[in-house]
Amino acid sequence: MTSRNLIQLVILAALWGASFLFIRIGVAEFGVAPLMALRVGIGALFLVIVLLARRPLRQSATILRTRALPLLMVGILNSAAPFCLLAYAELTLPAGVSSVINATAPLWGALVAFLWLKDRLTALRTLGLVVGFIGVLLLVWDQIAAPTASGATVMGTTLAAGAALGMTLLYGIAANYTKRYLTGVDALTVAAGSMIGATIVLLPLAVIYWPSTTVSLHAWSAVLALGIICTGVAYMLYFHLIAVAGPARAITVTFILPIFGILWGALFLHESVSAGMLEGCAVILIGTALATGVIKRLPWMGTRKHSHADT
Repeated sequence: MTSRNLIQLVILAALWGASFLFIRIGVAEFGVAPLMALRVGIGALFLVIVLLARRPLRQSATILRTRALPLLMVGILNSAAPFCLLAYAELTLPAGVSSVINATAPLWGALVAFLWLKDRLTALRTLGLVVGFIGVLLLVWDQIAAPTASGATVMGTTLAAGAALGMTLLYGIAANYTKRYLTGVDALTVAAGSMIGATIVLLPLAVIYWPSTTVSLHAWSAVLALGIICTGVAYMLYFHLIAVAGPARAITVTFILPIFGILWGALFLHESVSAGMLEGCAVILIGTALATGVIKRLPWMGTRKHSHADT
């Protein structure tokens, strides 16, 4: 990965880390379904414009029509449902904590791939799954033990953490569903089509649960930033990194994202950052690195001897 790609990766992490901040700001006034419907709707509009700018309307429409059902399923699994779970979680959890739990998505992806697609799960990757989920328990325990300004109960905090974990589980299912049913479809089409599907699913709920009181300009600014910057622009940057650096390197954004999620929450929402929270974050990231193969060998495992077969 070049230095330019590395800078782009950090920018992407900063943008996606900011999404937790904007959700925390917007969900209190918009509610869960309206906020997420606006997010995917704005993101879909942005991505469709980019898609049409890159290829003829007839070609784009044909691809979207022939793959409508799997794109709708990815829209539900990767956007509509997990975004709503995240918004619900952030009614209770700080933005920084939600961003840390989000880092468990690759853990679920590896587990779902093993159970569904029969991908090989080595002892080291299994260890990573165990370590990662221990980190989640440490993080949630830290939130339960620490008093919060919102006055959240133990049950409320537990349900919120469960919703955040449910979000990452759906991300893992969506990634494997995409691999199985949308292989060969370019990433921009998958993103645009799935965002359209998510918008269709959430629009009726947004109408039903639209807030009865006037929404402040502050909340509207947050949702616009969420839809345009954290969804549309961030997706485009992510696709660019996949194209120039490869998916394995692009997914490493997962390891940087919690840093910005915690940072933005502390700077703009004055969220406290405890030692227990940082410890839980570190354990989760170590587990994720093991489970995804970023760490391929532990120090005490030794090195494999070189042989003629290696050359």
